[in-house]
Amino acid sequence: MADELNLSNLKPAQARKDRKRVGRGLGSGKGRYSGRGIKGQKSRAGSHMMRAGYEGGQMPLYMRTAKLRGNTSADAMPIGPFRTSTQPVNLRDLEARFEPGEEVTPETLKAKRLIRSVRKDVKLLGVGDLTKKLSITVHGASKTAQEKVEAAGGTLTLLREPKTRKPKNMKRRPEGRTAKVSDTEASDTDD
Repeated sequence: MADELNLSNLKPAQARKDRKRVGRGLGSGKGRYSGRGIKGQKSRAGSHMMRAGYEGGQMPLYMRTAKLRGNTSADAMPIGPFRTSTQPVNLRDLEARFEPGEEVTPETLKAKRLIRSVRKDVKLLGVGDLTKKLSITVHGASKTAQEKVEAAGGTLTLLREPKTRKPKNMKRRPEGRTAKVSDTEASDTDD
């Protein structure tokens, strides 16, 4: 700046913009209907609080389009209402970041930047090899990972009990029916 700042040459860095004054006469350019047009929902007060996708009571697009069948059941993992998500950690990462005999917990994994959050469950996956003896405490682990950790002489503790799978309904399957029939025949011959 060439001139010194004083009261005669002070001005804001960004010019102020006057607020829009509506309903102040036809000469103002925003008189009479105040830029809202004539009648209709959008001319009313509070009309701009409609949620996204609202079509004024008409059946909205997302409801009138056909839905595809698929993963929306209660136990569908990524989509259903009881969805769960885990943070994967591979054995190769543990091999690279941890020393032999060290403890591996969600907190230490976060400290070494292998996971983002301690609030989400951690699942150990078996990608890569593990040669170090580590004591690992995580929420879940794949069978491969479990075998590799035990083979390296380490211990694996699960913070969450593994889910037990429901037994399949064998009556519906042809091979199950034949087994059932043969069982009943065998019990008849025993009598």
